[in-house]
Amino acid sequence: MTELQYAAGLAGDLYLPTKPGKHPALIAVHGGGWQTGDKDFYQHWGPYLAQRGYALFSINYRLAQAGRKSYPEAVQEVRAALQFLRERDGIDAARIGLIGDSAGAHLAALAALEEKTKVKAFIGVYGVYDMAAQWEQDLVRRPLDNVTQKFLGAALVEDRRLYFEASPLSHATVERNKLACLLITGDEDDVVDRRTQTDAFLRALKQAGFFVRTIIVPGAGHFWMSDPLEDVAGFPAVLAPKLMRFLQQRL
Repeated sequence: MTELQYAAGLAGDLYLPTKPGKHPALIAVHGGGWQTGDKDFYQHWGPYLAQRGYALFSINYRLAQAGRKSYPEAVQEVRAALQFLRERDGIDAARIGLIGDSAGAHLAALAALEEKTKVKAFIGVYGVYDMAAQWEQDLVRRPLDNVTQKFLGAALVEDRRLYFEASPLSHATVERNKLACLLITGDEDDVVDRRTQTDAFLRALKQAGFFVRTIIVPGAGHFWMSDPLEDVAGFPAVLAPKLMRFLQQRL
């Protein structure tokens, strides 16, 4: 693993296969409600993927703080990481995808759905894809810390267009359907609602003609993507072979 600065004040950890040549790669975007977390979330996935021929670049990005939103800057930083990775030795610039969990899946999805980014694949793990639905859920479940509102810098009732534009679901259109998508979630997630997020995004992607697959992890809630893969009974270990099949077919 090598830590690299990809933008001013922002670093990522690059895990490269040892075999020489150009390798397909994933940019990993950590979760944490847009306000916590860091690139170490993918410290177990990096070596796992590198051993199987895939590079992984796990990045830090601007986090929201009290009185300081981080949208759209955080999305722009994911795009900057993509451009940085495309120019690195050992990376096949035509075979790059994005992976993220929770808030990181939201950022990765927005970047992947930008027509000009031209990435091949997106993997979202218990992601947020409809910001209006998430704001309403936050309003009920965490009224003193509405993280969606903090991230965007305005309430839904103040700027509905902002919430529409910041939702990956809004960008699931026919002209962008060359992107292959894998949506992953647990069946016991009480933080991000599967019905209003993953299921709604899946429906929009299918309507627009995307290649999309889903993985429902039995018994899984939220906050497990950063767990060690060495635990053979853990949720990441259950996911790993299925994720590899998707990458082998689509990246």
